[in-house]
Amino acid sequence: MLSRLGSAYAWFRAFRRTRPFWGGVWLVAGGWTVLKFSLGSLQLIVSTGFGGVAGYLVGGGMILCGLIPMALPGQRYTFGLIGVVLAVVSLVVSNLGGFLLGMTLGVLGGSMTVGWGARRPRRRAAVEAEG
Repeated sequence: MLSRLGSAYAWFRAFRRTRPFWGGVWLVAGGWTVLKFSLGSLQLIVSTGFGGVAGYLVGGGMILCGLIPMALPGQRYTFGLIGVVLAVVSLVVSNLGGFLLGMTLGVLGGSMTVGWGARRPRRRAAVEAEG
């Protein structure tokens, strides 16, 4: 049992280090916050039209922009930038961007996703491997 737990932790640690994990987590949290503050009854959303649906679209888009770079780290620039744009748009279309909390988390997560880079091997290890 303990070895299985240790190997699961080792897998998760390797997963976390090879992907923009924390940027995706913050972007998903921001999208969830925007989505949470956009919730309303279905009749209200249908009667208000695009204004009611926009919060769902922006929040859902932010969540997707947080999850996709975890699956495809090579697409981190595209979805990080789209996530930041959606977070800023949520300020206008969804209760001040989840009362500024969702927008802030989305901008933070999107910028962390764009700025993430894979770990480079240490110089000493690279020199020893060559020599």
